[in-house]
Amino acid sequence: MRRWRGRVCLALALALLAPAALAERVFDVGTGDAAFDDVQAAVDAAVAGDEAATIRIAAGIWRGVVDVPPGAPALRLVGAGTQHTRIVQNHYASRIDPRTGQAFGTYGSATLFVRADDFHAEHLTIANDAGPVGQAVALVVDGTRASFDDVHLLGHQDTLYLRNAGTRAWFRDCRIEGTVDYVFGAATALFERCALHSIGDGYVTAPSTPADQAHGFVFDDCTLTAAPDVSRVYLGRPWRPHGATRFENCRIDAPVPAEGWHDWGKPDNQATARFAEHGNTGPGSALDGRVAWLRDTAAAPDTATLMQDWRPFE
Repeated sequence: MRRWRGRVCLALALALLAPAALAERVFDVGTGDAAFDDVQAAVDAAVAGDEAATIRIAAGIWRGVVDVPPGAPALRLVGAGTQHTRIVQNHYASRIDPRTGQAFGTYGSATLFVRADDFHAEHLTIANDAGPVGQAVALVVDGTRASFDDVHLLGHQDTLYLRNAGTRAWFRDCRIEGTVDYVFGAATALFERCALHSIGDGYVTAPSTPADQAHGFVFDDCTLTAAPDVSRVYLGRPWRPHGATRFENCRIDAPVPAEGWHDWGKPDNQATARFAEHGNTGPGSALDGRVAWLRDTAAAPDTATLMQDWRPFE
């Protein structure tokens, strides 16, 4: 009887351990005996396994487009630090894609495509170094529940494309650089303790939030700065009529004009755009002179409401 009980206990223990072991698939890029030579090869291998996986990317400049395809399992990209691990490409909207003979377009210019759900990245940089050549995306997010912790997103125009309505993305302790519309799209996204740095005159956000979607971009406890030669940084303009952006408890040191926001040259947007500010500080935060169509200045919704109880960092 004791021997039988021991076998049962052992079987139960192994059964409990098995899921954890299966979840611990790790792929290395650049270091280790079985390391991959580029990030996309590691992503392809992880996707083929059809189970959650972590991809550890060694220090280095990893040049090339990375695509996490639709239907991929939950993937984690973990770098060696934002100053050490850099995923970089230089495509831009008007550049001809040699595979098709057609221009890449804004969407197709991205360095990293996240087209699957439940993606996470941390401790790395994603950059588009095409320069001031028009739209040139560093990161495009198509999937939902995408989270980023200590990630730098570097570009000029259209750095971060949060494309789809109804999806959610969460950025914590990240840095985003650009010039014109460098955070844009239709998703609901929360930015916590992020640094937004304008390297040219332009607009920080260009939301295309649908009318029936309660929230767009929410920046909480972030900082806004600009390069020394930058003279005018608008907080946002509505890419679509009901675009929504909120700055909450942020430090605004960038040279934001008194009006703060722009209607994209379409006066009708003033009746529909949902722009809000609350509790901000710094020389660019003064509400005197703000556009008359600025929405409420009350506190933002709580995180549980905004992210629908999704908690990627817990």
